Amino acid sequence: MTHFPRIRESLATYSPELKSSEGLNAAAVSMILRPGPTVPEVLLIERAKREGDPWSGHMAFPGGRADPSDASIQQTGERETLEEVGLSLERADVIGRLDDLGGRAAAANKMVVSAHVYQFDDPGRLVIQSSEVAEAFWVPLDHLTDPDNYVRHVMQYGEHEIPFPGINVGDDRPRVVWGLTYRFLEVFFEATGTPLLKHDIPDPEDFARISE
Repeated sequence: MTHFPRIRESLATYSPELKSSEGLNAAAVSMILRPGPTVPEVLLIERAKREGDPWSGHMAFPGGRADPSDASIQQTGERETLEEVGLSLERADVIGRLDDLGGRAAAANKMVVSAHVYQFDDPGRLVIQSSEVAEAFWVPLDHLTDPDNYVRHVMQYGEHEIPFPGINVGDDRPRVVWGLTYRFLEVFFEATGTPLLKHDIPDPEDFARISE
């Protein structure tokens, strides 16, 4: 299983695929890892259900759109993390960057999202400070790589039902990581040498065409 020395070594040599955001909306997320009882744990948030938000109700990393005042795209993710869950990343170690990804939903397909990875040995208590966040919690990395937690997540696009690969992280109720966050996890686990096993359904290439 992936532990911090291996994660740090792998990400130090990983060359992420970066995309230009010229003419597009830029956004950033923070993938934050802390030590767990047996393996590192990653911070996930459940976004609040909001009309008009393409990520309404999704499981995600903390983050959001870039602001003109941000000095860098990394600062965007750090600012959004502080605003959403009250967590300052000033004392955390930046240990890597993942591939930039584009949104696939029609409402988000003109966006480039960047992700930086942090090791935070003592993050302290999370305090939800944004109406955009319903809940925040930590998930062990081995939960995400366990095939028993893999699920088929079906989304409705007009008349079409599209299956996506997902990972259930809910205890009391289903909470599924899918879409953009799932794709970032694919990049992370591939880069650190423990790739996610393939689901028995394809990951759709691009569904912007469905709602055109």
